[in-house]
Amino acid sequence: MRYQTLRDPRMCLAALLLATGLTACGGGPPAGAGPAAPRPGGPLPPAPGVPGEPGAVTATAELAALHDRMRVSGLDDRRFDHATYWRVVTPVLESSPRFRVEEVGRSAEGRVLKTISFGEGPVSVFLWSQMHGDESTASMALADLYAAVARDPDHPTIQTILEGSTVHTLPVLNPDGAERFQRRNAQGIDINRDARRLATPEGRILKEVRDRLNPDFGFNLHDQGIGTRVGSSDRGVAIALLSPPFDESREVNRVRHRAMEVMGVMIQAMDPMVGGYVAKYDDTFNPRAFGDLITQWGTSTILVESGGWRDDPQKQYLRKVNFVALAAALESMATGSYRGVGRDLYLDLPPNGRRIGDLLVLGGTVMIPGLPPYPADFMVSYEQPLLEQGGRISAIGDLGDTEARDTLSVEGLFLFPADTALDRSGEGVQIQPGAPAVFTVSRREDGSNPLWTFRGGPPEAIRRR
Repeated sequence: MRYQTLRDPRMCLAALLLATGLTACGGGPPAGAGPAAPRPGGPLPPAPGVPGEPGAVTATAELAALHDRMRVSGLDDRRFDHATYWRVVTPVLESSPRFRVEEVGRSAEGRVLKTISFGEGPVSVFLWSQMHGDESTASMALADLYAAVARDPDHPTIQTILEGSTVHTLPVLNPDGAERFQRRNAQGIDINRDARRLATPEGRILKEVRDRLNPDFGFNLHDQGIGTRVGSSDRGVAIALLSPPFDESREVNRVRHRAMEVMGVMIQAMDPMVGGYVAKYDDTFNPRAFGDLITQWGTSTILVESGGWRDDPQKQYLRKVNFVALAAALESMATGSYRGVGRDLYLDLPPNGRRIGDLLVLGGTVMIPGLPPYPADFMVSYEQPLLEQGGRISAIGDLGDTEARDTLSVEGLFLFPADTALDRSGEGVQIQPGAPAVFTVSRREDGSNPLWTFRGGPPEAIRRR
């Protein structure tokens, strides 16, 4: 995030009372998921493994360097729509004869869904991305993978993938959701909970493609909330992995075992980049979820959830992490080097832990017309947490023991909610959870000479740069 967690109200108050240029107060752990992202192109240590050993793949540093060369432009903002995505990737696809592009159907609102395939090898792999329209990190990474296939097919990793596997991808599965940058499709349905009923055209298309391909491996590519911690730690999850179960028993059969070994390769490849910030997603069986049923149908399925990373509001660093992990996985599947890696690297991952709030506004006195002043804390939840925008008040009251990624102390100050945050539908005036987080902060009870205004996100004066 762009300003630090505030732990000492006295320190914060002193900062807020500065006559010019309010600044954030120091203290506490970093607010983001991890340390600042390594400089693009900077040195990275190699992933474990040497040729001939289980799990041996191209070194992490080499795959990261490949990404630096192949990263496509035009997807720098993670809130892109369907038309933008295809405007970016189409020239890449048309530049090489190695791609096979097929229209496989249309979304609820009629947007075209296409598979992009490459490679001629015996191992069949199917990757789909953005079945939740606001989860775009892997779609960006797939665009970069297309560029690597088109522009550097003789790179050892790309050549191995092309010769040893046939890779099928279905990017931006939920284009109607991407149009609005929302989780659900145009029907209001979560496509990833439609594997059983198949009420959505996108869900039906996904199943039809999977059934036709009957792939050996599948990758279900998602993003998760950035407030999730690694196990019981204070570290935010950068990447979460899962081998989805095929029934309530969570038994590990051959299908799941293969997925776990491939994830072992991915964990090793990601370790130099996000080591200590990788977690295991909850493996409770869900009979409506595609990952679970696709595993049940015989495909070794891997769920990848991209979380957050400090100073990476557009997830461009996690885009690179996805590319490195997917390239390493595809290479290991093409050669079979994942065999013998075992499941412990995956099983020993700490679980996704607690999920904490976005911003805690602590210690102020709330001023509502017609009501006496009262002390209350606000929890602010952002519509766009990585950008700290679109904040709404999700809780009001004594929140002193509540965790948040960032804490802003307004001890001794007065909070004046804007009219847009007040409910005047009854006889009086009130503020309720769900109200827009728009309020002015003042030293004075009459609201004169305000210090700053919070308009759904922290003002520039108190952001940490």
